[in-house]
Amino acid sequence: MGQKVHPVGFRLGILRSWDSNWYDDKDFAGKLQEDLRVRNYIHNRLKKAGISRILIDRTPKKAVITIHTSRPGIVIGRSGKEITQLEEELKQITNKEVKILIHEIKRPELDSFLLAENIAGQLEGRMSFRRAMKMAITSAMRMGAE
Repeated sequence: MGQKVHPVGFRLGILRSWDSNWYDDKDFAGKLQEDLRVRNYIHNRLKKAGISRILIDRTPKKAVITIHTSRPGIVIGRSGKEITQLEEELKQITNKEVKILIHEIKRPELDSFLLAENIAGQLEGRMSFRRAMKMAITSAMRMGAE
């Protein structure tokens, strides 16, 4: 039997970068848990926003969080109200200055995480799995997937 390699670990540094960019000698585990808490909080708070990826860059006094989303209007809110409120809430979690950047996903049908989330939602809504898969495949192919 062949050796199994994790697909993300296999691509790190070549085709894809790390989701967290920082270094800490002493409190590495604490920072890693904090990153996990931030990611879980954002995913739970913005379930309807179609979040695909959350990138965290840290400096000693500041954290920059980049959210890749298919619906940036939900994350930003009316006149930026939601994003400033989210920054304040994350500031309490991290005890640092937080800046949030929004990156829009132009074609969400081609994003694997969003596609899987969409199929899971359809299956939870009691749709036939064959129909859900067929619809997802046709929409991805229509958008230019190979």
